[in-house]
Amino acid sequence: MPTFKTGRVASILEERQGLQRVSVHLGANIENAFVLTQLTGEVSVGSNVVVNTTAVDLGLGTGGWHVVHWNLDREEWSNLGPGHIMKLRYTSLQVDAGSAEESHPELINASDIDGMPVVYVPLHSQLPAAILGIKSVNPEARIAYVMTDGAALPIAFSDLVASLRDKNLIDTTITSGHAFGGDLETVSPPAALLAAKIAGECDVAVVAMGPGIVGTGSRFGHTGVEGVTWLDTARSLGGVPVAALRVSFADDRVRHQGVSHHTLNSLSTLGGDGVHVVVPTVGGEEESKIRADLHASGIDQRHHVVNSSAPDILAAFEANGLVVGSMGRPASADPILFQAAAAAGAYAATMIRTES
Repeated sequence: MPTFKTGRVASILEERQGLQRVSVHLGANIENAFVLTQLTGEVSVGSNVVVNTTAVDLGLGTGGWHVVHWNLDREEWSNLGPGHIMKLRYTSLQVDAGSAEESHPELINASDIDGMPVVYVPLHSQLPAAILGIKSVNPEARIAYVMTDGAALPIAFSDLVASLRDKNLIDTTITSGHAFGGDLETVSPPAALLAAKIAGECDVAVVAMGPGIVGTGSRFGHTGVEGVTWLDTARSLGGVPVAALRVSFADDRVRHQGVSHHTLNSLSTLGGDGVHVVVPTVGGEEESKIRADLHASGIDQRHHVVNSSAPDILAAFEANGLVVGSMGRPASADPILFQAAAAAGAYAATMIRTES
């Protein structure tokens, strides 16, 4: 059950569109919290606030940040959205986010993404690698980031997306399901991919959940299973489904060593056949392990296992001023995780259709 506390804002640490990071007096301590301004409005130093402390109290992976639930100094607040489609439905923070179809009527009867490559990336931290992989092959490609509702719901929470937007590496953002705050709002995977192609006029879509994947340790009890739905949807709409691997040689958990069980169980058992599963050509024992894992799970029998090289992703991060890490580790501690996503992006870029 949730835990709430009241406190007073001590300082504003950072502000950007949709997000404030603040410090809050909570009893005898000063603790960090973030404010989703699309839902609750902004706070100021001295504001008395209600704070949801549940995730930090449980020691979950929020980086030690609480969430401001309401500003007690405000008797009412209104920020009308663009349409009648609600997200976070039937909660106290339900929001009239609208939908892409309300502003782009050409989407209403659309059913074809016309060969657009769709890259599913298992972890949010792999997103910039996939995008830089695309840019390494096709610098002019228009890229949509589609954020699913498999993890964090507010796109404003993502530091990576903010950095990628600031550096003009993403052309449009789309939030799907109960995720919210993108340039375009959609309610389902097919609607999101159609919006990327038609409303966003993008050449390629990179699909990934926000920060904070959820997993129980069981075979299918994780939000990474959403990937097969997105890949199947891409194929059904006439696109090219491309799967980036979740792969690690630094994770202490056996189930995530080599190709993660999230990827292996999903692609071997769920969804349709024929996904383009990209192996990064990193060489050595690591590449041999990746291939052995795909073979042992039968993925190489169900899907198209393809090879792809990618630029030195650590150098690419540095060149673009991107600070990237995963599971508390810097990218340099687990580089093949990011090379895998970059390789998938580079492969997808070769599949972009050009006008004849």
